[in-house]
Amino acid sequence: MSKDIKTIKVMQIGSSIGRKFDQKQTLIGLGLNKIGRIKVLEDTPSVRGMVRKVQHLVKVLDT
Repeated sequence: MSKDIKTIKVMQIGSSIGRKFDQKQTLIGLGLNKIGRIKVLEDTPSVRGMVRKVQHLVKVLDT
């Protein structure tokens, strides 16, 4: 990614087992489906909303 695009680093810290279907799909949409997996994502309002929806399952790390 280029320098002028802001990014956030997200790590999955909780399991999707027993969660609602939409929360599981949100994790998949973020590219997360295993505990400990880290993704660097573009910092957009839609990505922020997805992170907020599963905030109890993910952790935003310093980029």
